[in-house]
Amino acid sequence: MAIRSIIHMFDPMPHNSPFDLNMAADAGFEVLLPYSNVKLDEVNGLVQDAIFSRGPTGVKRTGIFIGGRDIGLAMDMLATAKKAMVPPFVVSVLADPSGAFTTAAALVASVEKQLREKHGLELKDRRAVVFGGTGPVGLATAVIASLAGAHTTIVDHLSIEVALQKADEYNRLCGCILHGTYASSDADKARLISHADLVFCTAKAGVEVLNADVLVDAQQLKVVGDVNAVPPLGVEGIKRMDNGAPLRYATNSPNAVGIGALAVGNVKYQLQNRLLALLLETEEPVYLDFRDAFQKARELV
Repeated sequence: MAIRSIIHMFDPMPHNSPFDLNMAADAGFEVLLPYSNVKLDEVNGLVQDAIFSRGPTGVKRTGIFIGGRDIGLAMDMLATAKKAMVPPFVVSVLADPSGAFTTAAALVASVEKQLREKHGLELKDRRAVVFGGTGPVGLATAVIASLAGAHTTIVDHLSIEVALQKADEYNRLCGCILHGTYASSDADKARLISHADLVFCTAKAGVEVLNADVLVDAQQLKVVGDVNAVPPLGVEGIKRMDNGAPLRYATNSPNAVGIGALAVGNVKYQLQNRLLALLLETEEPVYLDFRDAFQKARELV
């Protein structure tokens, strides 16, 4: 009897993401086993139950996916899962909490491509501002951009204390250099983008973060990426399918271009599919996080 492929999907939230379940099925897994309310101290036992029941041949047809909304917790769960392996009972693991790693990787890779093609520049030494920067996608975006060499600031819409705490936390966790601030008004936003090269808009869906009046204050803006596909979109003037279209309201940055949510989403979908498929295809076990996602996203764009 042929050994069916199985993916065990660990999620610390009350429900597993239907998006992730669909993606796992589309990537080729035949059996999807969701686990909700998973605690960190339960991961070791769950992993060992999964690996010892399949034998050396079965583990090659087995994968583990880690979801949730907390990227720090997801990284801890990934590390715990890796330590739980007992050769030759070893399976591959992918962490992608809230799709944050694949969405952020797709966003930064798409911005990087436009920066290179339209301006002949790299991410290194560029000034980047991440609105919605204290959420999962924003933090993952900021970490990736910082590790690629950009001077990166995360922005909370209410609290500088939250922004500073998150910056400190992820600087320690990921070895990046993030700065934290807040922007509760258009004046705050205009000040932040006035000398930014790059803007990543990862704020809550259906909230316009940067309007035309704010964009006028940008003096050296080069690329803006927005992941909000729900009206009103995050950046006025960027359409969902834009992929390097002129940013119409940034009149003092005439060469600035925008990338819309569906253009980013197309890369994100391909990326998550590819990483999930890799869990089945690889001969040697892999443990995939935002770094692997960004490397693969660079290839896809």
